[in-house]
Amino acid sequence: MTQQINSRLSAFFSTHRAALFTLLVLILLPFIVGLMDGESPMMVFANESGNSKFAQGLAIEIFILALYALSFDLIFGITGMLSFGHSMFFGVGAYLTGIAIKTFGLSLPATLGLVFIAAIVQAILFGLVLPRVKGITFALVTLGLGSVFHIVVMSSELGPYTGADVGLQGVIVPAFISPANERLRFYFIALTILILVYLIYKRFVDSPTGRVCVAIRENEGRARMLGYNTFYFKLAALTLSSLTAALAGFMHTLYQPIVSPNIAGMGFTVTALLIILIGGVGTLSGALVGAVVYRLLDFGLRRYIGESASFISGAVYVLFVLFIPFGIVGTWKMKSLQIKQGWQRIQKLFG
Repeated sequence: MTQQINSRLSAFFSTHRAALFTLLVLILLPFIVGLMDGESPMMVFANESGNSKFAQGLAIEIFILALYALSFDLIFGITGMLSFGHSMFFGVGAYLTGIAIKTFGLSLPATLGLVFIAAIVQAILFGLVLPRVKGITFALVTLGLGSVFHIVVMSSELGPYTGADVGLQGVIVPAFISPANERLRFYFIALTILILVYLIYKRFVDSPTGRVCVAIRENEGRARMLGYNTFYFKLAALTLSSLTAALAGFMHTLYQPIVSPNIAGMGFTVTALLIILIGGVGTLSGALVGAVVYRLLDFGLRRYIGESASFISGAVYVLFVLFIPFGIVGTWKMKSLQIKQGWQRIQKLFG
């Protein structure tokens, strides 16, 4: 019995050693950065200002982006539904959190419950069109729904609640989770949530429901021919995706001092698409890798280049699509770079 347990543990650590090593690095990251900056572990625990606190903040932003990208990868990369209104899922969570706390004075558990209810409702709203449209038509319908939501939060009539074009400001976060005074605690909470959600997603994709979602992506007609009612499977994926994106929006409002209306626009949907293109579409882990690359690239370029950062980052994304079309994780799994094919694509463009 003991030998079987040991062999299973050995096999587990051997199979997941990269993931476990990454997790260990993330747990120790605030203290490693603190030691490099001359801060003791006690100073890090005390949330004193320094490079460690800054690194924690940057990592929290990456965790939130990774959650958001995971939710998009589930419906696009796994199930094959291209949505141009995905930022609405995130925006509803972010704005509803701010309004519930600031205007109505709700507690965090009550606010989170309200956010989850809203996430289910909006998933059903998107799901209503599933039996009637698919493909690019579905993408355009979701773009319309997302655009309506963006107009609503920007409207002057709802300005007292949403802040209109200025954004929602003045949300007072409970002291025990305040990122200003308890950033290390917020860091570990965000990391724990990301890990749990990722494990749930892995379980979902490996389940019979997830396998049908993959079949829908490959050939929905064949899935129907096998007797599956694809509507319910796509609705399940939409619901889980909406819950995750709304959770990311909830955390965004708790962390950021202002909820900008930009998060409700199509540009933020494109952000999710870019992240999974960088990491690898349909790989799940690619959303995590892509979030790291996207945020660090954006931070580095804006810090050292300034206004030209958007142009440079756009060129980098084009190079990713040309030379690493399967993303970092997808290319790693295939063990094949597309350098030659990339140059051929460039020659076709300019030839």
